[in-house]
Parts: sequence; structure tokens; C-alpha cells
Amino acid sequence: MSAPADLPIKHGSVAAAGQVHRPEGRTLPVLPTGRAVLALALVAPIALVIGAAAPQAWLIAPVAALVVLALVLIDAQLAGRLGLLALRFAEDCEVGGEFVLHADAAMLGGRARAMLLVVEGDPRLVPEGRCEIALTPDGADWRGGRVLAPTRRGTARLGGVWLRWTGPLGLGARQFTGALEREVRIWPNVAAVRSPALQTFLKDAQFGLIARRMRGEGTQFEALAEYQPGMDRRRIDWKASARHSHLYAKEFETERNNQIVFAFDCGQAMSGPVRGMPRLDRAVSAALATSYVALKGGDKIALFGFAARPEVRTPFVTGQGAFLRLQRAAAQLEYRAQEPNFTLALATLSGQLQRRSLIVVFSDFTDLTSAQLMIESVGRLLSRHVVLFVTLVDDELETLSAKEPDSLQDLSEAVAADLLLRERALVLKRLQQMGVDVIEAPYDAIGPRLIDAYLEIKRAGAIG
Repeated sequence: MSAPADLPIKHGSVAAAGQVHRPEGRTLPVLPTGRAVLALALVAPIALVIGAAAPQAWLIAPVAALVVLALVLIDAQLAGRLGLLALRFAEDCEVGGEFVLHADAAMLGGRARAMLLVVEGDPRLVPEGRCEIALTPDGADWRGGRVLAPTRRGTARLGGVWLRWTGPLGLGARQFTGALEREVRIWPNVAAVRSPALQTFLKDAQFGLIARRMRGEGTQFEALAEYQPGMDRRRIDWKASARHSHLYAKEFETERNNQIVFAFDCGQAMSGPVRGMPRLDRAVSAALATSYVALKGGDKIALFGFAARPEVRTPFVTGQGAFLRLQRAAAQLEYRAQEPNFTLALATLSGQLQRRSLIVVFSDFTDLTSAQLMIESVGRLLSRHVVLFVTLVDDELETLSAKEPDSLQDLSEAVAADLLLRERALVLKRLQQMGVDVIEAPYDAIGPRLIDAYLEIKRAGAIG
């Protein structure tokens, strides 16, 4: 079954062929290999021993070295010439997803023994800035590939390319040195939007792919229905029930056209990694999945990013076709090594909202001082808006706290981690007492939990 046309495109998938790029450069004719150096190292002592035992045979040493050098030259010629080098990869991928780099080399004659490709690139795409691919023979050609996992959003550059192949003896090699100079755009991860579970949910839910009226616990009266066990008794219409001598309950139409703002803390705490991806990117993925559900339900979505000052602010968008606009806007959220200014950011956001909205704040905190400023700023929003605070479980602190100490160092780390976890729990409890809905969940559960919380708030009609 094919995916719906409005689903976001999966960038850089394993099945994607990608575009072909042919780096330009030059080939060095001869290079000695490690095996050739080892051969010289073994021949030299033997030749010196023979020369010392028989001085008249001193010519053995230089002759032995020349023989090895001759074999290096011959072996390099037998390796053949490079006819064509082509790299194939998609120019778009998703953070935390898969980026596949394919390489094909066509040889002109020769009998190469082994071939190794090295590609230089941005560390956000290529681990430690260097990617090695061992090519294997496929008839007259050599092929290879490697799957990489982008760790941060942005534009990553692929630069220098080196291809070395050795002759049949493994003594001589030739090397191609070239420049690729291509850019790969790393987008926010929206794998959750494409998941079969979410697509099935959207088809079966009350506000699925087919537009329909949504009856539930909203705010707009829709109709009367016979009271069924389990219904909220507060929904019983006593006057209508008295007229008909039967219990009837009110049904309401769930509000559409609600305003939802996803506010991202792009500061230092959110730039830290969680299982290979920054917290900010985990938050963006969860927000985009929820945005997709909300757009299907007819609500309006806006993104807001801040660190020391507000940085990204999108207008409200609606309709299924606006999702890609949100994905592009989320790609502009930068990682900042700064403490977030909640007072300025949330005051700016509140001043720009003309009607009651659901504000989803993604953030984290490392000390009580910054947390207190965050609590005060969030509290000011509650008089006009519904606020949902979302944070990721700190796996590192929980691991340190639960670990059995084997030394005084381990004990001090466990005590410090336990203290930080207690402070964290106090902050979240304080937010809940103020009336803020709080979600704290592991990275792989934050998306479903956020969708559930959004649907619950929507059904209760708390936004309108």
C-alpha cells in the first residue's frame, strides 16, 4: 500500500539511489605499502649481516633494496589505472536516520588486490570527520557502501576524497586524490509521522483522514443522545430528560481551529545528547509528530525557538499541506551554548498571541536557579493560555543514582545524581501545582505521550 501523498518525504533512505557525484582530482603513479616497508625492514638486517661476514659482498644490501623497490614499481603498474570513480548519495537526510554513501570504481586493466576509499566530511554527518569504505570487486568494477547516522541538523559538507588500490603482490599502490565539495542537508526527523501505527490511528480516530464532526466533551453543543452507563453525569440534560421520561445527555462538538504553539528551548541543556541525538532534536521530532495530528484535526500550528533571545517565530499555519513548511522551519532551530532567557522569550511570545492558545514548552534545566526563573515565566502564561511542559527523562542521572558504588568516587557521584533528581522532581511538582500539565518521559516515548496529552486537552475543550 502506498503512503498518502501528503506524507513527508523520507530523505536519504537505504532504498534511495541518490545522486551520482564524480570527484575531480589526480592520481599518484606509485606508493609503497606497509608490506613493502616491512619487506625492506626484513631484507636490510639480513643484507648487513652478510656484508659484515663477507665484506667483499657489500653489494648485497643495495641490491636487495633495489629489488624490493623494483617489485614495488612493477606491482603498482599491475594494479591498473582508475577509469572512473562515482559516489552516490542523497543530498537530504534526517537527523538520527540513515544516510547511505555508495561508491563505484571502474578500473582500466590491471589486477588490483584491495581498494580503500576515504571521504572527509562534517562531523555531524561523518564520525570524527573521516569515513572509510572498503570496496570489493564486482566483475571489472569495485563497489562498496556505508550507512551513516547524522547526529545534528544543519548543512554538512563532504570534502576531500582519497582512493587507494594495491597491486596483486600488495607491495605497490596507486592513489587518487580528489575533491567532492558537496553539501548534504540534514532535516528534523519525522519518522514517527510515517509510522504505520500513527497512520492507522489517524484513519480510525474521530478526526481521521475523512472530515467529520467530532462529538465528545468539547465546548460547542451538538446534539442530545440517550444516556449510557459510563457517561459523565454532569452532561445529563435534566429538562429534556423530564420531558421525555428518559435520561438524555448532551453531546458537544470538539473545537477546531485551536491555536497551538510549540516553544523550543535551544539553550545549552537542550543541546546535550540523548542516545546519540541532541535533546532538542528529540523534542522537534515529538513536536512535528503532534503537529501532523493537529493539522489533520483542523488546528493552527506555530513554532517558536529561543535561547538568550527569541530566534525563530513562524506564523500560524493550518491544513495538511502546511506540514512541510513546519519541517523546514524546525530545521532553522540552532544549537546554542547559552542559558535560555525564559523571561524575555515567553513574554515576547505572550505578547504576540491575540487569543487563548495551547503553548507546549520543551525545555530542560540543570540547577534550581534557572528552574525558578523558568517557573515564574511559565506561570505568567497560565492566566490566558493552557501550558504543557515537556522534558526528557535524564537517563544519565538515573543510571548514576541507581548504580551500586564500588568506590568513594562512585558513591559521591550517586549522591550528587540523587540530589539532582530530587531537585528535578520538586521543580516538576511545582509546575503541576501551578496548573501546568507536565510530561516527563524517555526519548522513545515522548512523542506518543505528547500526542495523547494534546488529544486529552482538545477533548476537554480547554483551549477554546
